[in-house]
Amino acid sequence: MDTKILFSETQRFKQWWLWLLLFAINAIMLYGAYAQVIKGQPFGDKPAGNTSILIGCGISLLVTVLVLSFRLDTQVKNDGIYVRLFPFQLSFRFFPWKNLSECFVREYNAVAEYGGWGLRLGLFGKGTAYNISGDKGLQLQFTNNKKLLIGTQKPEELQQVINEFPPQ
Repeated sequence: MDTKILFSETQRFKQWWLWLLLFAINAIMLYGAYAQVIKGQPFGDKPAGNTSILIGCGISLLVTVLVLSFRLDTQVKNDGIYVRLFPFQLSFRFFPWKNLSECFVREYNAVAEYGGWGLRLGLFGKGTAYNISGDKGLQLQFTNNKKLLIGTQKPEELQQVINEFPPQ
């Protein structure tokens, strides 16, 4: 079967507050490591050991690298929809058209409906969501009544492609 890519989108976290928070945590951790380990001045009222400071610094840097690597990849092809939330999913999950009863772009509230961003389980029967940012997503309703929302920053383009390939 022809699996030509008709729509492709890659999203990354762009929330300013997330990057500000990560920057602040890393700045404090790096300053603490510098002050205590390099300069020999205790960091804080009850300073941790040098090993603990270095481990904390390493963890904060690793979390930042992990968040930097997050990416939501969405593809629409002739045979269905492909989605992956990297680095948690190394390969795409495939949803064939024949398994879908409905497919449309809609507005949503990530916090109220799904409890935030990432790979999320929805509240009150909303289903699962793959989202990185924004408030628009591709809603999939499966023939088994399960639901999946895939966030998008290109809602008009995605809707146009979806209109050409309705669920069978």
